[in-house]
Amino acid sequence: MTLIVQKYGGSSVADLARLRAVAARVAATRATGASVVVVVSAMGNTTNELLGLASQVSARPGRRELDMLISVGERVSMALLAMALGELGVPARSFTGSQSGILTDEHHANARVVEVRPDRVREALDRGEVAIVAGFQGMSRDREVTTLGRGGSDTTAVVLAAALGADECEICSDVDGVWSADPRTVPGARRIDRLSVDEALALAQNGAKVLYEEAVAWAEREGVTLRASRTSDPRGVGGTVVSRQPLAPRIVAVTADTQLASCPTARLGDLPGGCLREASAEGLLVDRRNLHAPLPFLEDAATVTVVGSRAGADPALLARVLATARDVLGPAAGWRSAADAVVFRVDPTRAGSVERALHAALIESPAP
Repeated sequence: MTLIVQKYGGSSVADLARLRAVAARVAATRATGASVVVVVSAMGNTTNELLGLASQVSARPGRRELDMLISVGERVSMALLAMALGELGVPARSFTGSQSGILTDEHHANARVVEVRPDRVREALDRGEVAIVAGFQGMSRDREVTTLGRGGSDTTAVVLAAALGADECEICSDVDGVWSADPRTVPGARRIDRLSVDEALALAQNGAKVLYEEAVAWAEREGVTLRASRTSDPRGVGGTVVSRQPLAPRIVAVTADTQLASCPTARLGDLPGGCLREASAEGLLVDRRNLHAPLPFLEDAATVTVVGSRAGADPALLARVLATARDVLGPAAGWRSAADAVVFRVDPTRAGSVERALHAALIESPAP
């Protein structure tokens, strides 16, 4: 029997009407004969609201207690979705991260999964139930509640898909797959039908919002096939498939990341774990998404990244990218390359315009 893992983000379950729509979509997937595991995020802005409550109580709340607090949001979603499926006549059972067997290290607020023992999830599937799992959370080896950091619900879905041997892990959101740029800021952006897992990882590492780095890295290691879909579309319609199948050298996307900050080297010890993005000659680069409180010594920073199979390693592709960037940014632009990405450090106020200009020249215009 086909086994599908579906993950629904906070915008997909933002209110009861959307949650019921998700229940109908899950029921339709199950009606095809597939077994279904569903991973859910907290409803809408719940996590930020909980963090706001914490900040009103304490200027520096402890990370253990923050994990206890913000793990509540996903538990609300999982229970309500199980109830909504019950109303449709679909048997469902909800599980917390710990109940579903997701074991992590001890790093609160940014824990890493070390093992998955999904025995109770398998038992639910064997009974013909839809298993609904609270995303973003697990249990440490010390039996403490932990949360997985940015993109944690995606990670939950992928690690469960790997442990259960699922045929596909579908990441559902309000966006129809992975696009060549953010369609809200780049009018010429287009949906990408197929990505290599290396391209997806390069996008995730450099600020693309549909897929997250830890989840894609797990998919790469474990051979999980990902599909990024729009929640409002039936399963299998549209979206982007991410697989380990290699692709010919190409330029496929441009992504801007404005959620970064530069940090003085002397303040490295003042950073919480998990937020350091990279260290280079230009200084430390910090990911603000893994900060739960503002740090006044940080300054805004941004990058724009050109992504594609061997974009940073194929001589002809790299030469084209650098020549285009010189026209847009000037000859002194700072850059670094990896196999599938060329990353430019840019002024945060110019990130959007640089993204649009590089996309227009490299993707919308045909290669010479």
